[in-house]
Amino acid sequence: MPQIVDFQTVSTAGLESSPVPDALAGLRANEARYFKNKFDHDFTVEPAEDAAETVAWVTDILQRERELVIESRPLEASEFVVDGTRFAYVFYESGLAINVMYGLEEGAKRAVGFKLSDGMDVPAELETRFKFARQRSKLAGTIRGSFFVIKGQY
Repeated sequence: MPQIVDFQTVSTAGLESSPVPDALAGLRANEARYFKNKFDHDFTVEPAEDAAETVAWVTDILQRERELVIESRPLEASEFVVDGTRFAYVFYESGLAINVMYGLEEGAKRAVGFKLSDGMDVPAELETRFKFARQRSKLAGTIRGSFFVIKGQY
């Protein structure tokens, strides 16, 4: 059952097996705050095994667009549509968060974003392929992020 992410009282529930659970929880809360403030949308997550279709969709896009396979185990996922855009998030045990922003209208913006939790190393599968910019967050500390534009239809 999906759980609403509380960005005022940050919880590591569901992320305890990560080596950086507090930072990953902060990253998840940062995303929840963004969607609440921008779209008045409650950001929910569920265990990855309960969101197998979402994880498979994100995995398929990574594989087909960039031949990327994420080595870390997915812990939680989320999928929803707001303002004409389908969003999917997968939070991985390593501290990596991947989001897909997929505009539903033809010609709309479509991209995959990577965010690294504070304190985690860049995963080997991403290390030589992407440059990561830094941003500060009250909830997540320092977030390193990168992205690529989706070219195909999914």
